[in-house]
Amino acid sequence: MLGHLNTVDIEKVLLSQIIGRIGCYAKGQVYVVPITYAYDGNYIYGHSREGLKINSMRQHPKVCFEVDNMEDMANWQSVIIQGEYQELLGQKARAAMSFLLTKLAPLLTSETSMLGRGMQRFHHSEISTIKTVVFRIKILEKTGRFERK
Repeated sequence: MLGHLNTVDIEKVLLSQIIGRIGCYAKGQVYVVPITYAYDGNYIYGHSREGLKINSMRQHPKVCFEVDNMEDMANWQSVIIQGEYQELLGQKARAAMSFLLTKLAPLLTSETSMLGRGMQRFHHSEISTIKTVVFRIKILEKTGRFERK
Protein backbone atom coordinates (compact mmCIF):
# COMPACT_ATOMS: atom_id res chain seq x y z
CA MET A 1 0.00 0.00 0.00
CA LEU A 2 1.27 3.44 -0.96
CA GLY A 3 0.19 6.55 0.90
CA HIS A 4 0.89 10.01 2.24
CA LEU A 5 2.52 10.45 5.65
CA ASN A 6 0.55 12.49 8.18
CA THR A 7 2.15 15.30 10.18
CA VAL A 8 2.99 13.06 13.15
CA ASP A 9 4.71 10.47 10.94
CA ILE A 10 6.66 13.17 9.08
CA GLU A 11 7.98 14.44 12.43
CA LYS A 12 8.93 10.90 13.50
CA VAL A 13 10.96 10.36 10.33
CA LEU A 14 12.76 13.70 10.63
CA LEU A 15 13.58 13.14 14.31
CA SER A 16 14.69 9.52 13.90
CA GLN A 17 17.22 9.96 11.09
CA ILE A 18 20.60 11.74 10.87
CA ILE A 19 21.40 11.50 7.15
CA GLY A 20 19.49 13.53 4.58
CA ARG A 21 20.11 14.94 1.12
CA ILE A 22 20.19 18.57 0.11
CA GLY A 23 19.12 19.45 -3.41
CA CYS A 24 20.38 22.81 -4.63
CA TYR A 25 21.14 24.61 -7.89
CA ALA A 26 24.83 24.66 -8.80
CA LYS A 27 26.52 25.80 -12.00
CA GLY A 28 23.44 25.33 -14.18
CA GLN A 29 22.57 21.90 -12.76
CA VAL A 30 20.68 20.43 -9.86
CA TYR A 31 23.16 19.17 -7.25
CA VAL A 32 22.15 16.61 -4.60
CA VAL A 33 24.49 15.77 -1.73
CA PRO A 34 24.08 13.83 1.53
CA ILE A 35 24.67 15.52 4.88
CA THR A 36 24.39 14.63 8.54
CA TYR A 37 21.75 16.79 10.18
CA ALA A 38 19.79 17.53 13.33
CA TYR A 39 16.13 18.54 13.39
CA ASP A 40 14.53 20.63 16.14
CA GLY A 41 10.93 20.77 14.94
CA ASN A 42 11.46 24.02 13.01
CA TYR A 43 14.80 23.82 11.21
CA ILE A 44 17.21 21.33 9.69
CA TYR A 45 20.74 22.09 11.01
CA GLY A 46 23.92 21.13 9.20
CA HIS A 47 27.57 22.00 8.75
CA SER A 48 30.03 21.74 5.90
CA ARG A 49 33.34 22.95 4.66
CA GLU A 50 33.18 25.70 2.08
CA GLY A 51 32.75 24.37 -1.42
CA LEU A 52 30.27 23.88 -4.23
CA LYS A 53 27.29 23.10 -1.95
CA ILE A 54 27.77 26.13 0.33
CA ASN A 55 28.57 28.51 -2.51
CA SER A 56 25.54 27.30 -4.44
CA MET A 57 23.18 27.73 -1.49
CA ARG A 58 24.54 31.22 -0.86
CA GLN A 59 23.69 32.18 -4.44
CA HIS A 60 20.39 30.27 -4.60
CA PRO A 61 19.01 29.83 -1.05
CA LYS A 62 15.86 27.92 -2.04
CA VAL A 63 16.69 24.25 -1.41
CA CYS A 64 15.07 20.86 -1.15
CA PHE A 65 15.89 18.43 1.66
CA GLU A 66 15.01 14.72 1.59
CA VAL A 67 15.14 12.02 4.28
CA ASP A 68 14.39 8.30 4.02
CA ASN A 69 13.57 5.64 6.56
CA MET A 70 13.87 2.33 4.74
CA GLU A 71 13.20 -1.08 6.25
CA ASP A 72 13.19 -2.84 2.88
CA MET A 73 11.95 -2.22 -0.67
CA ALA A 74 8.32 -2.71 0.37
CA ASN A 75 8.45 -0.83 3.70
CA TRP A 76 9.78 2.70 3.58
CA GLN A 77 9.01 6.33 4.40
CA SER A 78 10.31 9.42 2.65
CA VAL A 79 10.02 13.10 3.64
CA ILE A 80 10.69 16.03 1.34
CA ILE A 81 11.15 19.57 2.63
CA GLN A 82 11.11 22.75 0.60
CA GLY A 83 13.15 25.33 2.44
CA GLU A 84 15.53 28.23 2.55
CA TYR A 85 19.25 28.10 3.36
CA GLN A 86 20.35 30.37 6.23
CA GLU A 87 24.00 30.67 7.22
CA LEU A 88 24.62 30.99 10.95
CA LEU A 89 27.32 33.05 12.65
CA GLY A 90 28.44 33.81 16.20
CA GLN A 91 26.28 32.56 19.05
CA LYS A 92 23.66 31.10 16.70
CA ALA A 93 26.36 29.04 14.99
CA ARG A 94 27.79 27.88 18.33
CA ALA A 95 24.32 26.84 19.55
CA ALA A 96 23.65 24.97 16.29
CA MET A 97 27.01 23.14 16.49
CA SER A 98 26.27 22.17 20.09
CA PHE A 99 22.85 20.84 19.04
CA LEU A 100 24.42 18.88 16.17
CA LEU A 101 27.10 17.47 18.44
CA THR A 102 24.53 16.35 20.99
CA LYS A 103 22.63 14.39 18.34
CA LEU A 104 25.59 13.13 16.28
CA ALA A 105 28.49 12.66 18.74
CA PRO A 106 27.73 9.01 19.57
CA LEU A 107 27.99 8.21 15.85
CA LEU A 108 31.12 10.16 14.85
CA THR A 109 33.78 7.85 13.48
CA SER A 110 34.91 9.27 10.17
CA GLU A 111 37.53 11.83 9.20
CA THR A 112 35.02 13.67 7.00
CA SER A 113 32.53 14.21 9.79
CA MET A 114 34.92 16.70 11.44
CA LEU A 115 32.16 17.74 13.83
CA GLY A 116 33.98 16.60 16.96
CA ARG A 117 37.18 18.49 16.19
CA GLY A 118 35.22 21.47 14.85
CA MET A 119 33.24 21.68 18.08
CA GLN A 120 36.40 21.56 20.19
CA ARG A 121 37.84 24.46 18.24
CA PHE A 122 34.54 26.28 18.28
CA HIS A 123 34.83 26.79 22.04
CA HIS A 124 38.42 28.01 22.00
CA SER A 125 40.36 30.97 20.67
CA GLU A 126 40.80 29.41 17.22
CA ILE A 127 37.26 30.31 16.12
CA SER A 128 38.51 32.59 13.36
CA THR A 129 40.51 29.73 11.76
CA ILE A 130 37.57 27.33 11.45
CA LYS A 131 36.56 26.76 7.87
CA THR A 132 33.36 25.01 8.88
CA VAL A 133 30.15 26.69 7.76
CA VAL A 134 27.17 26.17 10.06
CA PHE A 135 23.73 26.54 8.52
CA ARG A 136 20.09 25.76 8.89
CA ILE A 137 17.25 25.19 6.47
CA LYS A 138 14.13 27.16 7.29
CA ILE A 139 11.26 24.80 6.54
CA LEU A 140 8.64 26.22 4.19
CA GLU A 141 6.80 22.97 3.36
CA LYS A 142 6.97 19.30 4.43
CA THR A 143 5.47 16.35 2.60
CA GLY A 144 5.88 12.63 3.01
CA ARG A 145 5.09 9.33 1.33
CA PHE A 146 5.26 5.71 2.44
CA GLU A 147 4.90 2.17 1.24
CA ARG A 148 3.89 -0.71 3.49
CA LYS A 149 3.32 -4.38 2.72
